Parts: sequence; structure tokens; C-alpha cells
Amino acid sequence: MAVELKDVQDVADALGKKFDEFKSVNDKRVDALEAEKGKLFGQVETLNGKLTELDELKSSLEKELAAVKRPGAVGGKEVSEHKTAFMQFVRKGKDDGLADLQQKALQTGVEGDGGYAVPEELDRNILELLRNVSPMRQACGQITVSTPDYKKLVSIGGAGSGWVGETAARPATGTPTLAQIAAIMGEIYANPQATQTSLDDIFFDAEAWLNGEVAREFAEEEGSAFLLGDGTNKPKGLLAYAMATTADSARAFGTLQKIHSGTAGDFDPDDLLKLLYNLKAGYRQGATWMMPTMTMFKVRTFKEATTGAYIWQPGLQAGQPASLLGYGITENEDMPAVAADANAVLFGDFKRAYTIVDRIGTRVLRDPYTNKPNVGFYTTKRVGGMLTDSQAVKVLTLSV
Repeated sequence: MAVELKDVQDVADALGKKFDEFKSVNDKRVDALEAEKGKLFGQVETLNGKLTELDELKSSLEKELAAVKRPGAVGGKEVSEHKTAFMQFVRKGKDDGLADLQQKALQTGVEGDGGYAVPEELDRNILELLRNVSPMRQACGQITVSTPDYKKLVSIGGAGSGWVGETAARPATGTPTLAQIAAIMGEIYANPQATQTSLDDIFFDAEAWLNGEVAREFAEEEGSAFLLGDGTNKPKGLLAYAMATTADSARAFGTLQKIHSGTAGDFDPDDLLKLLYNLKAGYRQGATWMMPTMTMFKVRTFKEATTGAYIWQPGLQAGQPASLLGYGITENEDMPAVAADANAVLFGDFKRAYTIVDRIGTRVLRDPYTNKPNVGFYTTKRVGGMLTDSQAVKVLTLSV
């Protein structure tokens, strides 16, 4: 059934009503006598869960609606023939002429490590599925390259400027300082398996199955690496970079600023405000929050000290996401939970802070022998990540 704008608005209306109910019950919980607190606390937790379900349903429907409206990609004859030959290879193991078709469609040679490149349309579908399920891909910048590595020059300041009269001399200004940064790359693999009987079944959608299995397995590994990876045979994650409490003007390039909550293992609304206003105004325009779901549960009960208004607000219109202090939220289950010394909340412009680098081409090696009667599809992809602007994100650390 096709999703319509009315479906999204119906869910948004239900979300608004449920949020009003949540506020009412939570206010009673706060003001209740000790004898009633336990019962009301349970109701708040239940409503908190319902808010999460409705918010996720609204986001899912909006994505589905966008997909319905997105025009389909049109490929040439070579691309179509390549895809047909590749799916024949997946189902039957026949690779007659596949290498030649691959070269024509992708305009690239076959690498010596075996296997075949996934057709462009399938590769694009895998990336699209990864974006849908990976919070880091949704939040961060992404670039696709055709080389094994990726390097970038960035300016870390130093260029001078000044005022001058129309006919006055123009003295030389300072020389800008440039730094070269490189993505730390790694090869990620998946090995989904299906029986030959399934592959022979004309009603078995082998393309959707392969896309879904590869995307799911890649997403689980990628998501953690882009945030927490140590840079050994995998990308270096955002939270793996050095951190310091010093301000942007005094902190070395490549070092993130962390803000201490002042309480080990806990934080309050004022800590979120400190995080927000330590980020320069130029970055706040594209900024979002990042935290896991359980931390979101905690934040939903926070109020402003002066007005008593809740600082979390649901999206009550189609296309309008939930917000925290006026900024969107990315829920990422790989984020550390609330605990002493945890880097529990991030705020910033992630597209400027961190870049995910995909090398063109996902490769598949068909293996019908190792695990009979299953056929394995050893799938590899080279991917990396790098911190591109250490001033663009702030970290809330739950410590004194």
C-alpha cells in the first residue's frame, strides 16, 4: 500500500496527543506524593516508550513517502546487461562474459583478487539501505572515491586580512596554515548464505535478499567503527580522536572539545545548554544531537528552569522531526550509555565534523563449495572515515 501525506499527518497528530498525555502524567509524577510516585513512574515509562514508537513510525513513513516520489534511475544498455549477467552469476554461478560486461558498464578493470563488482544499481541500493539503517551515515558527510585511499588539505587558519584605503599600499598578509588529513581505510566483508534450491526458485528475489543481507551486516560493523573504531584495519571513529577541555582558539587541530557535566554519571538541562553554546554559531545552523535511546528517555523528562516547558518536543507536522532545544536528534545505539566518565551526548554539525569515504565498487565472490548445501557470497567493500573539522562537534563527558 502506497504511503500518502495524510498517513504521515495522522501519525503526527497521534504523536502530539500522546505527548500531551505524557506531559500531563509526568507533571503529576513530579508533583505527586511519595506513595503515588511508583505508579506514576511506570505510566511515564510506558508513555515514553509509546512516544518513541510513534516518532520512529512517523520517520519511517516519511522515508517511504520520499522513496515513492523519488524518480527511478535510468541506465544504459551496458548497465542493464551487466545487471542481468550478474544476477545469473548469483543464481547459477554462470559468469560467461561477465568480466567484459563489467568493464563496459563500470569502465573499470577486474581486480586480481577474484570475484565480480556489483552492478552500479545494486551498489547504489546497498548504499541507500546503509544510509537508512546507519545513524552515522545519516548524520555525517559522505564521499565516493575510485582510489584505494583519500587525502584532503584543510586550512587551520593563519591567513591575515586588514582594512585599507582606496589608494593606500597593500602590505602582505599572513600565510595560511594547511594540514593534510587522510582517511583511515579498512576492508569490511560479509558472507551471507542461501541454499541453491532457494536461488533456483523463480519467486525468490535474489537481488533484494543479497542487498538486504549485505546492508544489514555491513551496517552493524560500520556504525560502531565510524563512532568508536580504533583505526586498526577499520576506520578511526569520531570518539576515538583526542579530546581536551580547552576552547577552540587554544586547542590543537584534530582534538575535540569535551564539556564536563560536573557530576559523575549524570547530567541535567544546563549541561545540554553548555554543550549547545560552546559550539560556534556558524556550526549550529546544521547541528543535531546524537545519543542512544535510553539517554533520550532521560532527556524527555527535562524542563526549562524558568518556564517549566519541556526541552524535547515531538514533530507534529509531516517532515518535521522531533527536536531538543530546537535542534534535531540522531538516535545512535552505539553511543555510550549514561555512566561515570561516559561521552554520553554529542552536539554539532556532523557533516562538517566527520567524513565517511566509500571506495567505488562492492565485490562478490560466489562460493558453492565451503558450506554445502549453502552457497556463500563473500562480499567485500573498502570504506574509511576521518575527522575533518574538530571544532564542529562538542562532547558531553559525564564526570566532575
